[in-house]
Amino acid sequence: MIHAENLTKYYQGLCAVDQINFQVAKGEVLGFLGPNGAGKTTTLRMLTGFIKPSSGTIRVRDLDIREQSLEVRKLLGYLPESAPLYHDMLVYDYLDYVARVRRLEPASVLPRLRRLADLCGLGEIMHKPIGELSKGYKQRVGLAHAMMSDPEILVLDEPTSGLDPNQIAEIRDIIREIGRQKTVILSTHILSEVEATCDRMLIIHRGRIVADGDARTLRRSLGGEVVIRLVLGNLDPQALGTRFTALDGVLRQEILAGDGDGTVCVQLTCRPDLDLRAEIYRRIKETDWVLLELHRESQSLEHIFRELTQEN
Repeated sequence: MIHAENLTKYYQGLCAVDQINFQVAKGEVLGFLGPNGAGKTTTLRMLTGFIKPSSGTIRVRDLDIREQSLEVRKLLGYLPESAPLYHDMLVYDYLDYVARVRRLEPASVLPRLRRLADLCGLGEIMHKPIGELSKGYKQRVGLAHAMMSDPEILVLDEPTSGLDPNQIAEIRDIIREIGRQKTVILSTHILSEVEATCDRMLIIHRGRIVADGDARTLRRSLGGEVVIRLVLGNLDPQALGTRFTALDGVLRQEILAGDGDGTVCVQLTCRPDLDLRAEIYRRIKETDWVLLELHRESQSLEHIFRELTQEN
């Protein structure tokens, strides 16, 4: 659906995007992730034809963004970080105006407005001035604007920036609903947002792509060590010995806490390619210890993100 090759953008000698390559499949929801200043917004502006690349190519459904910019834009809906709204207009009047600018057939305007009001949750505020709306509702109006011409591809730049947790959850629900029918590119620096809404993520740092894959793939390939936490009862910490560390794959053992009544929290750091839970359970069954908790976790996406985007 979208192919970017050696995409590069310079601003007066500063390289904002540095020869990146990626593809977006039809029907995919792609999270474009990175810290502030990583090059996310610049990349999206090039994809949508708002700025020209310094070099490289972008093809959308076999259309070249340089040669056929207008045809490409007809396939796209774009919501920038700050939605371009007229605050003195009523929501209905604004969306009606957008529909006519987009040259929708007059007979299709009202059904389209009703459909977008239902999808974006605008029914109760259609006759309110945009300037009186909360930021969450303004983002919804911006989404309706971006979707007015029923584009095949929707590009969203930081759609939940500045929203409260309830508003973020509402916008995520809308994006998930849209993603069932559209190709969506979602730019953000919030990892939980990408996990909640996207099929795949690209992590960009200092203008370069440093990771590409779904959350499970990134954890497996970049996550490093796995931690298994145990809470054991009826245990004297001195009795632990090498019962766990003798297992192939256990790298380190730490006693995190002990409350003096025989309950001890033990953390085992293990190799990521082995699942040692069954063997650990068998080792515990050989004793009179009581297994109260067993929890296995890979490195969080937050940790992976920090590792990939730290300045050094």
